[in-house]
Amino acid sequence: MSHELFYQLNGLSRGRLLKMSSLIKLTISLLLSLGLLGPGGFVFGQPVTWEIDPEHFSIVFEADHIGYQSQLGLFLEGSGEFDFDPKTFEFFSGRVEIQAGSVFSNNDDRDDHLRGRDFLNSRRHPAILFEAGEFLPNQQRSGGELRGNLTLLGMTHPIILDVKLNKFARYPFGHRKETIGISANTVIDRSIWGMDYGVSNDMVGNKVMLRFEFEAVQE
Repeated sequence: MSHELFYQLNGLSRGRLLKMSSLIKLTISLLLSLGLLGPGGFVFGQPVTWEIDPEHFSIVFEADHIGYQSQLGLFLEGSGEFDFDPKTFEFFSGRVEIQAGSVFSNNDDRDDHLRGRDFLNSRRHPAILFEAGEFLPNQQRSGGELRGNLTLLGMTHPIILDVKLNKFARYPFGHRKETIGISANTVIDRSIWGMDYGVSNDMVGNKVMLRFEFEAVQE
């Protein structure tokens, strides 16, 4: 079949097809120059910085106490930000810093103990740091696994958080910026970071559940 017959059968003129081809080439060149299209044809996400709203940031921990109950507590001071494109679900980097001395369990004596050398040693190690490096979204794109490093008591070890993306929308009042609502949780063995008080005699559980609830605002 000749090229001219092919164009006629498909209702296209040679001139129109050439114009379409030129437009496609121009579009691809523009996307490549902007870094939005890779050599394999994949569209790359663009970093969007999100800052965690300190007024809507809850940091909860839970640990077993002699088998009688699970003791709950909070860290009252924390901050963080991350770079994430919600359109492509591409994650670039993230960082959360928690003030160890802000621990709260609704008992002054227990809180003093938690701040001391047996647990957080907050005078020598005032900050707990989580640095995120990789996000693996689930098929539904409703969340996924966030992998990174947790630095506690001067020691750094990898952890994985289970992340749920609750909502992505413009805030309905106040700042009215694009906002992401996130829930995340993980379980760590605190003794890996050298925090082993009460582990050998089962007074305080080694496993600690960490839960994060927050809203992050687009900068």
